[in-house]
Amino acid sequence: MRLLRVLSALLLASAVEPAVSAHLPVGRRYGSILSFGDSFADTGNNLAIFAARSLANPAAGPPYGSTFFGRPTGRNSNGRLIIDFIAEALGLPFVPPFLAHNGSFRQGANFAVAGATALDAGFFSFVPGAISSYIFNTSTTVQLQWFESLKPSLCKGPECEAFFHRSLFIMGEFGVNDYSFSVFGKNLSEIRPFVPDVVRIISAATERIIKQGAKTVVVPGVPPMGCSPPNLAMFPSTDPADYDTGTGCLKQFNDLAVYHNSLLQEAIENIQTKHLNARVIYADFFTPIIDIVRFPQKLGFTGDILRCCCGGGGKYNFNISAGCGMAGSTVCDDPSAHLYWDGHLTEAAYRHIARGWLSSIIDCKLL
Repeated sequence: MRLLRVLSALLLASAVEPAVSAHLPVGRRYGSILSFGDSFADTGNNLAIFAARSLANPAAGPPYGSTFFGRPTGRNSNGRLIIDFIAEALGLPFVPPFLAHNGSFRQGANFAVAGATALDAGFFSFVPGAISSYIFNTSTTVQLQWFESLKPSLCKGPECEAFFHRSLFIMGEFGVNDYSFSVFGKNLSEIRPFVPDVVRIISAATERIIKQGAKTVVVPGVPPMGCSPPNLAMFPSTDPADYDTGTGCLKQFNDLAVYHNSLLQEAIENIQTKHLNARVIYADFFTPIIDIVRFPQKLGFTGDILRCCCGGGGKYNFNISAGCGMAGSTVCDDPSAHLYWDGHLTEAAYRHIARGWLSSIIDCKLL
C-alpha cells in the first residue's frame, strides 16, 4: 500500500457551474478534441493500463469522481479535469479514453495516461525497481503511435484536411512525471540537464501532428511542482531558505518547472515561425496555481491551500500509508474550497485553470 501511495504522488500529475459559456461563435467551434498527456488529462486510459498489469489503481475507486460524476471514472480528481471544461465550453462531449472506449472517436479521442512521460520508459533505468515498475510504456511517442493507428478510422484521404482543420489538439502536459520519477534516483541538479531533452520531445511531437494536418495545437507547460503536497511531504527541507516565503513552496522544484516552461515557450515560438499555417498556443499551467496559492480567499479557495482535501493526515494531508481512498484517509467537507485533491488538483482548481486556457483557444481564429 505504501508503493500505491508513492505511485499516486508520481501521477501528478463544488457546486456545479459552467467554466465559460458554451455558446461560442460558430466559426470558431471545433468538431473534435485529440488529447495527449498524463494524469492531468487522463479520462480513463489508466483503468485499462492498470488492469492489464493487475495493479491497484487509486482513481478506480471512491471517493474519486464523487463531486461531479458520482462515481470513479479513472480521473485523478474529485470531478472534471481541464479537458472536460474545454469540451463543455466548445459544445463537445467529454473526450473518451482511447484504451477504454468502444464507441466512436469522431468527436474526440484522449490518449493521455496517468504516469505518462515525455521520455521513453527505457530512459529511467536509474530509478529504483519498486518505482520503475510503474513507469509504463505510454510515453509521448507511444501516444502518437496510438493516434496514428486511429487516424484511418477518423478520416480518409482528402477529408482528413478538413477533419483536422476543425480538430483541437492538446499536446500534454508532459514533463511532470519525467521529473517526478527521476527524483527517486537523482537530485534536482542532476535532473536539470535533461530538461531540454524533455522539451525537445514535446516540440517534436507537436511538429509531428502539425505535419499530419493539425491546425490548432495547445501545448501546456508544467505546474509549480514545489507546491505539490506529495513533494512537500516527501522531500522536506530543514533549511527555511529552501521554501518561498510568499507561498510556502519548495524553491528548487519550482525553479525546475520555470526552467522547463521557459524552454517550452521558446520551442513553441520556433514551431510557430516554421509553421505559419498552424496555430500553436502555450497554455500556462504554472501561473494560475501560484495565483491560487498566493491569494486563495480572493479566488474562492481555503487559506490552508497546500493541504490535500483527500488524504491521511500530516502537515499537507498527504500520507503514503493512508492515501486518498485508503483506510485512515478522510475527505474534506468542501472540495471546491481546496486547490489539491490527493496531490492532483480538485475540480474547482481545474475549472479556474481552464478559464485561462479557453480564453486563448477561443481567441485563436481557425485558419
